[in-house]
Amino acid sequence: MGEKKQGCHTVAVRVNEAAGTKRKHSALLRYCSNRGVLGISILLMLFLSKNIYDHMDDEQQKRRKEVLVGMCDQRARMLQDQFSVSVNHVHALAILVSTFHFYKNPSAIDQETFAEYTARTAFERPLLSGVAYAQRILNSEREEFERQHGWTIRTMEEEEPSPIRDEYAPVIFSQETVSYIESLDMMSGEEDRENILRARATGKAVLTSPFRLLNSHHLGVVLTFPVYDSKLPPNPTVEERIEATTGYLGGAFDVESLVENLLGQLSGNQGIAVNVYDVTNSSDPLIMYGHQSLESDMSLKHMSRLDFGDPFRRHEMICGYLQEAPTSWIALTTSFFVFVIGILVAYMIYSAAIHIVKVEDDFDKMDKLKARAEAADVAKSQFLATVSHEIRTPMNGILGMLQLLLDTELSSTQKDYAQTAEACGETLITLINEVLDASKIEARKLELEAVPFDLRSILDDVLSLFSEKSRQKGVELAVFVSDIVPEVVVGDPGRFRQVITNLVGNSVKFTEQGHIFVQVLLAAQAKSVMDAKTESCANGESECKVQSCVRQYNTLSGSQAADDRSSWETYKYLDNESSDALRIVMNCDASRIVIKGDTSHGVALMVCVEDTGIGIPEQAQKRVFTPFMQADSSTSRNYGGTGIGLSISNCLVELMGGQMDFKSRPQIGSTFFFTVEFRSCKNSLVIDLKKSFLDDLPNAYRGIKALIVDGKPVRAAVTKYHLKRLGIQPQTVCSIAKAVAVFGKYGFLISRDERPPDVLLVEKDCWISGEEDDAMLLSSWRRNGHSYKLPKMVLLATNITVAECEKAKAAGFEDTVLMKPLRASMVAVCLQQVLGIGRKSQHGKDALNKSIGKSGLLSGKKLLVVDDNLVNRRVAAGALKKFGAEVHCAASGQEALKLLQIPHEFSACFMDIQMPEMDGFQATTLIREMEHSANAQANRVKGEWHIPILAMTADVIHATLEKCLKIGMDGYVSKPFQEKSLYEAVAKFFEPKAAVNAS
Repeated sequence: MGEKKQGCHTVAVRVNEAAGTKRKHSALLRYCSNRGVLGISILLMLFLSKNIYDHMDDEQQKRRKEVLVGMCDQRARMLQDQFSVSVNHVHALAILVSTFHFYKNPSAIDQETFAEYTARTAFERPLLSGVAYAQRILNSEREEFERQHGWTIRTMEEEEPSPIRDEYAPVIFSQETVSYIESLDMMSGEEDRENILRARATGKAVLTSPFRLLNSHHLGVVLTFPVYDSKLPPNPTVEERIEATTGYLGGAFDVESLVENLLGQLSGNQGIAVNVYDVTNSSDPLIMYGHQSLESDMSLKHMSRLDFGDPFRRHEMICGYLQEAPTSWIALTTSFFVFVIGILVAYMIYSAAIHIVKVEDDFDKMDKLKARAEAADVAKSQFLATVSHEIRTPMNGILGMLQLLLDTELSSTQKDYAQTAEACGETLITLINEVLDASKIEARKLELEAVPFDLRSILDDVLSLFSEKSRQKGVELAVFVSDIVPEVVVGDPGRFRQVITNLVGNSVKFTEQGHIFVQVLLAAQAKSVMDAKTESCANGESECKVQSCVRQYNTLSGSQAADDRSSWETYKYLDNESSDALRIVMNCDASRIVIKGDTSHGVALMVCVEDTGIGIPEQAQKRVFTPFMQADSSTSRNYGGTGIGLSISNCLVELMGGQMDFKSRPQIGSTFFFTVEFRSCKNSLVIDLKKSFLDDLPNAYRGIKALIVDGKPVRAAVTKYHLKRLGIQPQTVCSIAKAVAVFGKYGFLISRDERPPDVLLVEKDCWISGEEDDAMLLSSWRRNGHSYKLPKMVLLATNITVAECEKAKAAGFEDTVLMKPLRASMVAVCLQQVLGIGRKSQHGKDALNKSIGKSGLLSGKKLLVVDDNLVNRRVAAGALKKFGAEVHCAASGQEALKLLQIPHEFSACFMDIQMPEMDGFQATTLIREMEHSANAQANRVKGEWHIPILAMTADVIHATLEKCLKIGMDGYVSKPFQEKSLYEAVAKFFEPKAAVNAS
C-alpha cells in the first residue's frame, strides 16, 4: 500500500513538472519574438567568446608549463645520473688506491701509474676535469715525508710552504690535467679542511661549494672520498674511521664547461634557459651554472631538485623559457568562430522557437533519465583489485611451515594451536582473494561456486579463528546446528564462510561479556519453532510469564539478548525428543530436507548470529549495510574496521538467494540473521564427505555415554549437539547433586545395556557456584564403594585460572580441561586423552599409511624446485618429499639452466615466475630451446627431451595460465600452495599411460 502511494506521488510530481515546463516554453516563445533578444544575444556571445579564449589560452599555458616541467626534470635527471656515475667511479678509484697502494708492499701505484690509469679511464668520468690523491700526513711525519718526495708541502692559496698544523693532506698522485696541484696541501683551505674531516668521519662523498678552479676561470666543485688503509668493521665508529684514514681521493668538477656540454646535447632549439644553484645556504644561493639574471620569461619557471650524493649539500635546477609565450591563434580563431556562429544561431531562434521547445522537452527527459541512472548506478567498486607479490609470498611460507609442523609429533594443545594458525592463514589468503572479486559484486559479475561442502565443519573452522580472543574476554562462543539440517549441501563454501566470519568477527569485536551464539536451522523449521513459542506464550504458559519478570534470562550465558525469542523456551523444541517436538519438525517441508537417490532439492537455511555486545544506536541502524559507514565517529577509533564487511556480506547473501536483517538494542546486543539457498547433495558425495570428516576422528566414541552438568539449558543443548556429532549418548542435569543421584541408580550390578555414564562433563559455572558443597558431595560419592567403574570427570570452561585448575584436580577432575568454544575435533582430542582411546601412535601410523599410499606416483622421482625465496624452496621441498620424491632446489634461473643441461635426470621442474636477473619465463624459454636443439640433433620426429615445467607464483593477476602455456610451461600452481595442489599438479605426468588413455 505504501508503494502505491509513493508511486502516485511520483506521478503527480511528474505532471506538475510537465505543466511548469509548458508554461516555461510559452514564456520563452514570447521572449524570443522580442527584437531586444538580438542585442542581448550579441552581448552574451561576446562574453562567451571571451571566456572561451581565456579558457583555451589557460590550457595552452598549462601545456607549456607541462613541457617545461618535463624538459627541466629530464635535464636534472640526466645531470644527476651522470654525476652519480662519476661519483661511483671516483669511489671505485679510492678503493683501488687503498688496495694497491697500501695493501701491496711495496706499493703497486706511483705517480706515473696513477696518471696513466686516470688518463685512460677518463671516459668513465665525463664530468670530472681531473682526479688526485692526497695522503694524510701528521706533523711528526712531515719532515720525513718531504725528504722522501723531494719537495715541500705548500698551501693552496699562495702556494707557499704550509705552516705548522696537526696534519696535512699533500697531493702525491694526480691526473695529468691537474698535475699542477701536486704537493699542495688540500687541508690548507678552511672549507676544504672541513669537507675532508666530514668525509673521513662519515665515509661518504663530500662536495665543496662552487669556486673558481685553479688555472681556470670556470666554476667548479671538488668531490672528496676518504681512503682507508685497512678493512673497517661493520658499522664502524667515527674514531675507527679516523684511525683507519690514510688519505683522500678528490675529483674536480668543471661545472660550467661540462654541464654546458651535457645540457647542450638536449637543449637543441627548444629555447629554455637553465640555471644550477647550490642552495645549502637558502638565504644566499650560489650559482653553479647559468646567469643570475635571465633575459627570459621567468613568470613561467620550474625548479627541479638535484641530489649529488652529499646529504649536507642541496642543489637545484631552475628552468625558464627564453621567450614569452606566443599569441594563441587557435584560441583567438576559435572564439571568433564561436561568436559568429552564436550570432547566426541568434537569428535563427525566432523561426525555430517551436523546435527549440521540443528539443528542450527531449533534453529535460534525457536529463531526468540520466539523473535516475546515476542514482541507480551506486554499485561502484569499493576496493582496488590489487594484491602484491610481497603479501602472498610470506603467506606461502607461513602456511607451508605450519603444514610441515603439523606432520611432526605434537601434543593436543600444540596441534590445536597449529591448526588454528593454519586456518587463520588460509582464511587470510581467502579474504585477500576475495578483495580481488569485491568489485565484481557490485558489477554483478561475481560467479558463485556450486560444490558440496560440510556446513558444520565450516562453522567449527570459523569458531576456531576467534576462540582465543573470546577466551581472553571471557565471552561464551558457541554454535548450534539443527539435527535435520543436511550434513552436506551444494553451494559456495568460501562465500558462506566469509559471511559467517564477518558476522562473528563483528560480534567478538563489540562484545565484552555474555555470549556469541551462532545457530543454523532450516528456514521452515525456524518458522515452525517461532510459531510454536508464540502460541505457547499466547496460551499463558508460566515459563513465558516468568521470563518477562526476572532479570536472569534463560539464554546461552544468562544475559539478555536483542531478540526476545532467543531463550530456552525456543530451543527446547529443538532439543526435546518427545513426539510433540518431532511433530513440529516434521511439519516442515520434507521435500526440501530429505535426499532421495540422485535427485537434488533446494535447502533453505536460516542462520542467526547473536551477541550481547554494545548494540547499534537506533539512529545508525538505517545505514548498517551502507559501505564505509560506522555507527558513529568513535566506532572506528575504538574498535577499528572500515565499515565494508556488512555491506559485502549483505551482497553475498543476496547472490546466494537470501536476505539479511537484524535486530539490535543499545547496551543489550545485536542479532543478525539471514536466509540462504543451497542444494542438497547426492548420496555418494554425502558419504564421501562424511568419510573425510570422520577420518580425522577416532571411531571408538560410538556408544560412549556422557552426563552433562549445566544449569543453563541452552548451553547444555549446545554441549549435547557436539557430543552427538561424535556418536556419544549425552544426558543433561542441572546440578552436581542431581548428577550424583543419577549415578546412585547404578548402585547395584545391572545389565550391560544399563551401564552408568563413562564421563561426567561439569560446567565450570556450576562447579564454582557450589564449590564447597559440591566438593564434599563428590568426595563422599567417590569414597563410597561402587559396583561400577567411576566415570572420568572433565571440567568445561571458557577460561580458567591456575588456582581453579588445582582445586578441580583436588576434587577428582582430570588434568585436561575442555576449553570453549566447543568443536567436534577439540572434543574428540580431549576425550581421546581422558578415556585413552585412539592413541597417537595408531593415529600417526594411519596417517603414515595414507601418505605412503598417496606418494606412489612420485616415489623415486627426481624433482627440481626453482625459487629465489629460501622459505618457499623449503616448503615445496618438504611437501614433495612426503610423497617419496627426491627434491633438489635452485635459487635462480641461471642455476636451473645449469642443472637442466642435457642430459639430466630430473623428472619435473617447479619454476617460480618472478625472480631477479632471469625470471621463470626467460628460464623456461631457454630450457625449451635447449630441448629443441637436442631433439633436432638426434633427428627424432617426436622430441625425447621435454621436462614438465610447472609455474609457481604469487602474482595471481598477471601470471595467468594462458601466458605460462604460451611460453612452454605445462601447468600452474598458485602461491600459497598446499601439499595436495603440488601433488596433483605434478602427479598427472607420471600416471600410467594405459590409465590415462582409459580415462
